[in-house]
Amino acid sequence: STQTVGAAYTIVHRGEIVYTGTHGVREYGKQAKVDEHTLFRLASVSKGFAGVLASMLEQDGAFSLDDRVVDHYAGFQLKDSVNTADLTIRNLLSHTSGLVPYAFDNLVEADQDLYTIIDRLDEVNISAPPGELYGYQNVLFSMLDPIAKKVTGIPYQVLLEQKIFQPLGMTDASAGPVDRKQNPNFANPHVNNGRAYVALQSHNGYYNVLPAAGVNASISDMGQWLLALLGNKPEQMSDSVLSAISTPLIYTPLKWRYTRYWKPFRERYYSLGWRIYNYQGRQIMYHGGYIRGYRAEIAFCPSEDLGIAFMQNSPNGLASRVVPTFMDLFLE
Repeated sequence: STQTVGAAYTIVHRGEIVYTGTHGVREYGKQAKVDEHTLFRLASVSKGFAGVLASMLEQDGAFSLDDRVVDHYAGFQLKDSVNTADLTIRNLLSHTSGLVPYAFDNLVEADQDLYTIIDRLDEVNISAPPGELYGYQNVLFSMLDPIAKKVTGIPYQVLLEQKIFQPLGMTDASAGPVDRKQNPNFANPHVNNGRAYVALQSHNGYYNVLPAAGVNASISDMGQWLLALLGNKPEQMSDSVLSAISTPLIYTPLKWRYTRYWKPFRERYYSLGWRIYNYQGRQIMYHGGYIRGYRAEIAFCPSEDLGIAFMQNSPNGLASRVVPTFMDLFLE
């Protein structure tokens, strides 16, 4: 037994969804099973949607990724005038702002409003000018939300709906809190109290940073998402967008615990909301996500036209092993 309450996964190969599996229940001790349309929270796997959306907006001429943040966000200020003046949208989405990692995640967890947190960024210490160092961020990354809204006049969750979810046939997906009365098919979050899994009250943690962690999706949605990411929906997702997200922007020295189930490899980078692993002679695009009560993982290998997504509502070590184990089995 994997000690998992509920989970779902999908595998895409050569332009087809070859397997979708669902496991367990939406809430421990209850009957309702996880099915292909059960919503899970994607946590940081949401960042890949932000990278694609930003590339699409650039392609539309809404902005350039090399635009300076100060030109799109009135009154924006950091501790250092150079970083304030030079920070670009590309820096936001590649975690190369130069600010110390995880700036103000404590305020995100306290459910503070994004705009309120952004106003305090001038308190955060800076370790490098923009573009030089990798330092993972949720708040800065999520500045895509107000910037995209300012240039298009359309709220972030509606942009995702119009440009990604609807065109790709992701019929369950959304961003932001879910109305459980309207959509009861939602996987409840669980935590392990040391003896067993306990269902948590559904919480809105990290919905204040939609680009970084605010997307909800079913495993059916994730199959469509992978098909598009692998170039199988060129009308909806162009080659130039795919090439933008698969271009490495910064080397990432990752802690051992992040890659311990992968065979040893050195080359790992970050692009726009995606990690890029040069692994066993192939480029693998990857991201993982964790939020209280949920784990999500996604990976795809363009040269093999292969992808996998995995989601569970009871975090444990299984999620970390699924993707590398699958890739190793396939590549061997």
